[in-house]
Amino acid sequence: MQPMLRVFGAALASSALVLGSSSLAFAAPEERQEPEYKVGAIDWKPCAEVPTIDCGFLELPVDYAKPNGEKFQLAVSRRKANDQANKIGAMVINPGGPGGSGVNFSFGADRYFSKEIVDKFDVIGFDPRGVARTSPIKCSADLLAKSPSDYPKTAAEFDKLVAFNKELRADCRQQTGAIFDHASTAEVAQDIDSIRRALGEKKINYYGVSYGTIMGQHYAERFGRNIRAMIIDSNMDHSLGTWKFVETEARGAEDVFNEWVKWSDRDASSPFHGKDLRKIWKDLLAKADRGEIKDNGRVVTAEELGGSVVGMAYGPAWKQFADFIAQLIAGNPVPAKLAAETRPNPFPGIFCNDYNLRVSSWGEYQALNAMENRVAPNTRGSSLGHGATMGCVGFPKATNPQRPLKIAKGSPKILMTNAKHDPATVYEWAVNAHRQSREATVFVTYEGWGHGVYDRSECTLKINNEYLVGLKLPRSGTSCAAVEPAPETSIQSAEPQIAGPF
Repeated sequence: MQPMLRVFGAALASSALVLGSSSLAFAAPEERQEPEYKVGAIDWKPCAEVPTIDCGFLELPVDYAKPNGEKFQLAVSRRKANDQANKIGAMVINPGGPGGSGVNFSFGADRYFSKEIVDKFDVIGFDPRGVARTSPIKCSADLLAKSPSDYPKTAAEFDKLVAFNKELRADCRQQTGAIFDHASTAEVAQDIDSIRRALGEKKINYYGVSYGTIMGQHYAERFGRNIRAMIIDSNMDHSLGTWKFVETEARGAEDVFNEWVKWSDRDASSPFHGKDLRKIWKDLLAKADRGEIKDNGRVVTAEELGGSVVGMAYGPAWKQFADFIAQLIAGNPVPAKLAAETRPNPFPGIFCNDYNLRVSSWGEYQALNAMENRVAPNTRGSSLGHGATMGCVGFPKATNPQRPLKIAKGSPKILMTNAKHDPATVYEWAVNAHRQSREATVFVTYEGWGHGVYDRSECTLKINNEYLVGLKLPRSGTSCAAVEPAPETSIQSAEPQIAGPF
């Protein structure tokens, strides 16, 4: 797949985080009313970064319950269809995150989507509220540099993490202003419909990948009648409680470790081919537990090694990771820094608005951590599931909490896709989300590896494009065979072209 956006997790050191907690309690989708406000026009101008694409801002209310109150400027981009005479309509896109820039995603749309898609659709990107060009939520870099480990070893360390999260949230909220309290994905779904109205489109098309699937799910719950076609690729499951969220993520992490071992057994290019990689890895984890593994002079923990498996599996970058581990075992200098590969979600506030995952005590944490280690002993749980959950410790209750997916009547059939061996949005999430929306979604499985399905194979590409262009859908339950990933030149180049951990 085409490299596009970022090295996994590196953005944590940035002084700007997408953090927020809304004070608005959201009703069930079917109980909400249309917002009573007039959407203005977008003043399109050539984008500074890519002048062939249009950029602009859409003025919207910070709080939809107060449409005449404070406003913010939503950054929007438009890549006009190459064939305007035969244009089908507008397709809104989001690359995930949380915290990914849809405007940036649109800049590379011609490299991500097939020619027939960019020929026939105006591709519309947007930066969700609190992200990038849209009132970015800011936090103190000095405070972020003091972040404690999210793997506390004692009750005191757990309490220190709780105190830090509370301090960080207060800092971000104070620096950012009103948008901080209104940055949930439920509100983003309303923003998407505001974009539709500003474009003058009766119906829109939508492609969301990873965390962008929650935006799509929320939009379909409330505005399903306004959809022509929707693809939600690599799905979140917005119904899981804390225990199930961490457990399913851990199971996914252990699965991709097992897939890496299977690759090493079948591929002679692996430095561990013909060797007992499971024992080698077990010994490496034991050395890490003793503090004997170093990466560029820094002590590497067993949890970080496990997290590196998850980061590698986005591509996946099997050989590059195997070569990296071989060098690490030998004590030789390595070209990539493990720490940059393994940090958890850098945007916990948005996630903590959408998921009410709260660990309330040291005892509860001990039980949760013991469970994830039992489920995934080779990866010590999942760095993503663990990091996202511990990033919410000490936060107030979520304002857009989990609930079963209930797509609105009048919505067309929605295409839902997922890879069998996805390290982030694990396969069982998509299975469960489809189970909740069986009458409204068509589920297609890519039997292979990695995060993001759209162009993994000729099969997945054909299904996605035929649906977008002609609304042709396969039978639900259709599978596309796995395709062995092409080797990447480095771990970084194998990172996902989508944004954020999810």
